[in-house]
Amino acid sequence: MDILSAVILGLTEGVMGFLPLSSSGHIVLVNEIVPLAEANNIAISAIFYLTSALAVIIYFWSDIWVLLQTLMRKMGRLPVNEKDLVLLYSLLVGAIPALILGLILGTIIDKYLSSILVVAIAMMLSAIFFMYAEWRYYLSPPQGEITVNKGFKIGLFQLLSIIPGFSRLGMTMAGGMLLGLSRYESARFSFLLSIPIVIGFGLKKLLDLIVVGGEVMWLPVIISAVISLTLSLMVIHIFLLFVRRYTLWPFVWYSFILSALTFYYIFFVQ
Repeated sequence: MDILSAVILGLTEGVMGFLPLSSSGHIVLVNEIVPLAEANNIAISAIFYLTSALAVIIYFWSDIWVLLQTLMRKMGRLPVNEKDLVLLYSLLVGAIPALILGLILGTIIDKYLSSILVVAIAMMLSAIFFMYAEWRYYLSPPQGEITVNKGFKIGLFQLLSIIPGFSRLGMTMAGGMLLGLSRYESARFSFLLSIPIVIGFGLKKLLDLIVVGGEVMWLPVIISAVISLTLSLMVIHIFLLFVRRYTLWPFVWYSFILSALTFYYIFFVQ
């Protein structure tokens, strides 16, 4: 992997990782153009997962600190803010489905579903799902707040995101909108929910790297990570401002167009 490839991958992950567009799907598409050796591919996947978690932790540190205090106070049987406690429980139960199944099925998915055809299909289905969520959102404006039950259901939506082409943020955000949350609250909850998932997947990738072995070109990997982390912090902030005022329709059209172009490439170019 050369420096240019590292820059392209870092830009792709940094931008797509925190938009309702599948970063893993885009990485699969980029790898079609810029193939990586297996060890480098695993290493950069691991680093991207961990830098994604770090970006969310940095950006939402004040919220995370409140949740940690809530957890400690609850364990110490001290009074806690009920709203913070509900959010904490919602995040915990929401993380369970994807964390367990993702870690169990991760190797199978990497082997059999990391193809550009799967990505094209997943992006097309994602666009349709976003359209449905926006239509329901228009007909029935958000009135509810996060609950433990809603947190678990949003976690089920997150299960799809273990397949390249389905966006973790997109699936959980659209799921939250269908459950009565505002776009902003859905996005905020989705970002927080991603932390245990991406850390778990990142650690699993590091273990895979140890098993596979092989030489890793660490300088390009580190360059990708720095670019990804820097861009991620910017994109999180911009996206949260965006969803306060605008819909998911731009991402619907983007997903449709990229999916169509990928299908064209598969059937007429490849």
